[in-house]
Amino acid sequence: MRAILATLVFCLFVAAAHAETASYYGFESGRHTASGERFSPNAMTAAHCTLPFGTLVRVTYRGRSVVVRINDRGPFVKGRDIDLSQGAARRIGLPGVGEKLLL
Repeated sequence: MRAILATLVFCLFVAAAHAETASYYGFESGRHTASGERFSPNAMTAAHCTLPFGTLVRVTYRGRSVVVRINDRGPFVKGRDIDLSQGAARRIGLPGVGEKLLL
C-alpha cells in the first residue's frame, strides 16, 4: 500500500485541518466492511480505527478534496491514520500504495 501525507478535516468533530497519513485499500467488491455494508471500491468511503461509522471526513491532497464516509476499521499499518477506497483516492489524485509524499 502507498502511504500519502494528506490533510484531513473531520467534518463532524474537528473544525481545523491537520496533516495525517493516508493510504488507500481495496479488496473484492461485495465483501462486508466492519460496519456490515458491502464494500464498493468506487464508493466515497474510508476506514478509520476510532471514528464512528457514518462520520464524514474531508480529505484534501494537493488542492483536490473528497468527502468520505467512515464505514470500515483500519488501517492496520503503523503510521497510517486513514484508508481511502480506491475511488476516493483516484478522485483526489493519490498516486498509489507504498510511497510517502509531502503536501
